[in-house]
Amino acid sequence: MLSSAQTPRLLRSPAAATTTAALTFKCLHTSPILTPASTSPSPSQILTNRKALLSRQTSAVDLAKSFLHRLRRHEPQLSSFLYVSPDDIVLKQAEELDNRIKNNEEVGPLAGVLVGVKDNICTRDMPSTAGSRILENYRPPFDATAVRKLREMGAIVFGKTNLDEFGMGSTTEGSAYQVTANPWDLSRVPGGSSGGSAAAVSARQCMVALGSDTGGSVRQPASFCGVVGLKPTYGRVSRYGLVAYASSLDVIGCFGSSVADTGILLNSISGFDKFDATSSKQEVPDYASQFVPLDYLEPKPLKGLRVGVIHETLGNGVDSEVVSSVRSAISHLEELGCTVSEVSLPSFSLGLPAYYILASSESSSNLSRYDGVRVGMEGYGNQVFGEELKSLYGDSRAEGLGSEVKMRILMGTYALSAGYYDAYYKRAQQVRTIIRNSFKDALDKNDILISPAAPSVAYKIGEKKNDQLAMYAGDIMTVNVNLAGLPALVLPCGFDGGSAGMPVGIQMIGAAFDELMNKLVNEWFGPDFQKFLVSYPTQPSLSSRENCKFSS
Repeated sequence: MLSSAQTPRLLRSPAAATTTAALTFKCLHTSPILTPASTSPSPSQILTNRKALLSRQTSAVDLAKSFLHRLRRHEPQLSSFLYVSPDDIVLKQAEELDNRIKNNEEVGPLAGVLVGVKDNICTRDMPSTAGSRILENYRPPFDATAVRKLREMGAIVFGKTNLDEFGMGSTTEGSAYQVTANPWDLSRVPGGSSGGSAAAVSARQCMVALGSDTGGSVRQPASFCGVVGLKPTYGRVSRYGLVAYASSLDVIGCFGSSVADTGILLNSISGFDKFDATSSKQEVPDYASQFVPLDYLEPKPLKGLRVGVIHETLGNGVDSEVVSSVRSAISHLEELGCTVSEVSLPSFSLGLPAYYILASSESSSNLSRYDGVRVGMEGYGNQVFGEELKSLYGDSRAEGLGSEVKMRILMGTYALSAGYYDAYYKRAQQVRTIIRNSFKDALDKNDILISPAAPSVAYKIGEKKNDQLAMYAGDIMTVNVNLAGLPALVLPCGFDGGSAGMPVGIQMIGAAFDELMNKLVNEWFGPDFQKFLVSYPTQPSLSSRENCKFSS
């Protein structure tokens, strides 16, 4: 564990997880900061702030101070960050940017943008624990390629967000350090495994954030927290520096409060990387150039745009309020001229078991590299000899890995064993091929496919922690996209109309390397549909606690 001097804000001990869970949750679910009457659609906070910076209407220091102030007020309630850089380091970077602007020097497209990074993405100047005790004091000697690109574009990477351990979970309750709360209702989960990133963007603790998506870990939290979440095509973004969970499924993804911000973030981190053999040489479109202020957009009919609604995603097992919100968005698309039809993917239900077999199998291999000797829990790593080494590995992994991670390692090892390889792993790979082909056929006939992002809205903290099958079933909407390697975008499309009043997300699935479904950028996200999307609150109301301070 890092000393308090090394953690100017935070990196809670494992014991803090129980403390966080025991908090009295009360005060967030009140009237929204942005009401339907006062909400005006803005395509990009990044572009708006950049314009203000370059015209000297504001400064990078002032922007940084405003985000840090908001984070300081609300982080004790949310626990979305595992680590936050000291104020002086953040403000020094902002001041350097202001000086460059003052001297009329070129600045990057992300100049002054405060970015949160999921803690399974390596950062050279901050801890990178992957939410696990076994990496408790690990500080990488390098930046992940995505982080390096962000810094080169002028972004200020200022904190590491909470996650389920090694990305294995759907609630962020699986972190070894703390439980993150949903900004819309502190008694509910933010989703996972990238729940810290989603909660931070939703609460406006940072402008945008990076997450990772192996089976829905960007898209489901985006739905639960009412933000935009993007899972790129496999290979679009380098995985170099991403702590591996399931290497054939893992993708670094983006969170933002608008599609434009998410696209601009994707623009900055995409492209081939010689350090990642799976990264693609496919040309990267200039996503940022596709967004212009809504005032300059003319409403366009969507006649001829083919939208396929996945039949299997709107039936049994999906909350009625979720179905209602998604169907409302679909109806609006029809009003704008889309050709909407139902698409059946008979293999859809096979995705969940295939995913958990394949992901667990790959994790059993990837996580064999951790032994707790050089980094990890205190009390291990002393010099040992002979027979003691085997005991050290066993003890350190038993102590350093959480129960969910150990269970998935065991499940994957079982599926890969000689007696069961053909029955489980091989068959799961065959199912993956079937799913990939079924999506290709559907996208040959449709421009996009639509489904809910999750079968329910965010549920109570602890509600499903001891019911793993119910937790796994919550991934049914998202895992197929990872198996097929396709891009998917999640947008908030309404609220649960019941007593919960939580955000609902709609998932749009595109063809490979069509992350923002280019045919839709100026139509779907144009004035008509944009106004439809913002006809409800876009930001939770965070009750201030002026006396809350970070521990030193």
